[in-house]
Amino acid sequence: MAEIVVTGGGVAGLSASMLLAEAGHDVTLLERDAAEPPAPAEAWEAWERRGVNQFRLLHFFMPRFRIALEQELPQVAKALEAAGALRFSLIGEVPVAVTGGERPGDDDFTSLTARRPVLESVMGIAAASTAGVTVRRGVAVAGLVTGAQAIRGVPHITGVRTAAGEEIPADLVVDATGRRSALPDWLESAGARRPVEELEDSGFVYYGRHFRSADGTTPVALGPGLQAYGSVSTLTLPADNGTWGIGVIASAADKALRGLRDVDQWTAVVRSLPLAAHWLDGEPIEDRVVTMSKIEDRHRSFTVDGAPVATGVVAVADSWACTNPSLGRGASIGMMHCQALRDLLRTTGVDDPAAFTAAWAQATESVVEPWYRATLSFDRHRLGEIDAEIRGVPYRPEGDDWDIVKSIFFAAGQDPDCLRAALSIQTLLGRPEEVFADAAVFEKALTLGAGWRDAPSFGPSRSDLLSIVAA
Repeated sequence: MAEIVVTGGGVAGLSASMLLAEAGHDVTLLERDAAEPPAPAEAWEAWERRGVNQFRLLHFFMPRFRIALEQELPQVAKALEAAGALRFSLIGEVPVAVTGGERPGDDDFTSLTARRPVLESVMGIAAASTAGVTVRRGVAVAGLVTGAQAIRGVPHITGVRTAAGEEIPADLVVDATGRRSALPDWLESAGARRPVEELEDSGFVYYGRHFRSADGTTPVALGPGLQAYGSVSTLTLPADNGTWGIGVIASAADKALRGLRDVDQWTAVVRSLPLAAHWLDGEPIEDRVVTMSKIEDRHRSFTVDGAPVATGVVAVADSWACTNPSLGRGASIGMMHCQALRDLLRTTGVDDPAAFTAAWAQATESVVEPWYRATLSFDRHRLGEIDAEIRGVPYRPEGDDWDIVKSIFFAAGQDPDCLRAALSIQTLLGRPEEVFADAAVFEKALTLGAGWRDAPSFGPSRSDLLSIVAA
């Protein structure tokens, strides 16, 4: 079994550490932020994670994440429920006329979700008590340590060097430091080539607030958690202990909507949306609108010109690739990536670094790369749709992929099979090509969803939206 150093104590780093330790490896988890996770009930008020800029933004943990926890880390799932995490069925509140009644497999569409500080505190406490995991907080990694090369001309990483100058040896270094990962700089300082990066601003800005009910319930969902209303989208996301979040997503280039930073203007906009307005009926647990912008879409390839940039180190989850978080897929994709790493170590150990590195590149490409590309495509189309709405013109992209996506989600409100197909894609339970391999479902989706462009809007027009923000 291997000595593994995991850098980054967020959701992905904690997941990787526990999965790897339970597979028999000795894991040292290094987290830059010094504060220990408090009890889950105190996490929202008491815990600051300065290294995670989205720590207090809206989060929703998809069914794919819940399924992985219950299968792989059942102690974490049980602790989450004990801490008040919400078990929420994405199909449970849909009218029977649409669902066609309960079917085998519908439980797969159930999530176990919570606010990010609550979930991460549960996972942090669980990791610290997991045999084989040593958690060291307040330890910043400054660089990588190298040893004898496994591939001529390619640096081999044998550990990390902390900001305090300590060298911590490892058979494998796993970078899980997320969106702010400095791995390319560490690699370059170690004599490696930098990974090839695809990098651009996602083009979105988030404006969100959290609320709490007096009786521990959450509002009834009158539609999906993510809904498009012309030049804005909304997120209405139930969470733990009778709390929930409401978000308004706009184009970062839409200067006319920057007034959404103001609580009154933000509230007026949400109030104007019939399917979201009732989510305001609670006690705000923030006295301001929390914003997040300059969100990068970034993908890193650690194979350049057919050769790895280094051996002995891998990147998982957002350290490998990250995108706009509105679809709520980050934790699930990250968990899938961590599971793939655990599985690969079972079949291809680190004793042959060249073989392991090549196999890891293949695993990443097959397991998580398609989901990243699909998410990026959706985001690019949605941003194009918003920009067209701002300019007052129809959005007519080349190709038919966006029309197919919109058709299946529009048909989901009319047919049980289309509903489950759309939810499978949304919750990462099935890739579009897998879902649409059922020719009958595909044909039904295209037929029933053909009228999506003519569907009435449930929100204000662009001109009315601007009037509300300007009032």
